[in-house]
Amino acid sequence: MKRISVILTVAFLILTGCKKDKTPPLSGSVTIDNNLYGNDKTGYYAYGFSFVLAKKVSTVDNPPPDITIENDGTLANLILQANNRNNSFYKVGEFADATFAQQAFNNLTSLPVPQSADWAAWAYSIKSNQIWIYRSGSEHYTKFRIVSTKSQSGDPRDFAECTFEWVYQPDGSLTFPGK
Repeated sequence: MKRISVILTVAFLILTGCKKDKTPPLSGSVTIDNNLYGNDKTGYYAYGFSFVLAKKVSTVDNPPPDITIENDGTLANLILQANNRNNSFYKVGEFADATFAQQAFNNLTSLPVPQSADWAAWAYSIKSNQIWIYRSGSEHYTKFRIVSTKSQSGDPRDFAECTFEWVYQPDGSLTFPGK
């Protein structure tokens, strides 16, 4: 009996002593695509990315993803779409190769608020080595660097995929931590 008590006490201490930090990370790398799931009866949905949750979420989740990917039907132009009704994308620049893009991304620690005319509803014609700013409906900002894209013809719809590195700024400013 004493042995069982010791084992239970040790197990209890181990299980209660491990606290997990449930705060989502403020940066990372992710790949999203436009694959559809579901069916005619339940409805169709895709997965996008939520910067505040720092994970992929379904387009039927609440809250829904911040961004999703699509193509314009030509296979040449991939589009990132926002889930809000604001002009949410600002293109910082395009760079010759991954080294220059990574360096510019790391050095982008602050950005003056662009004029309203500089923001776009979609991040259109995304390509590797571009840097963008995303503005959420609650005026929180994320910088992200396009690492790679993929587009393929498909049936019933064309496939689109984007891998990007991101840094979220939860305080609503355009000041990002540098590396």
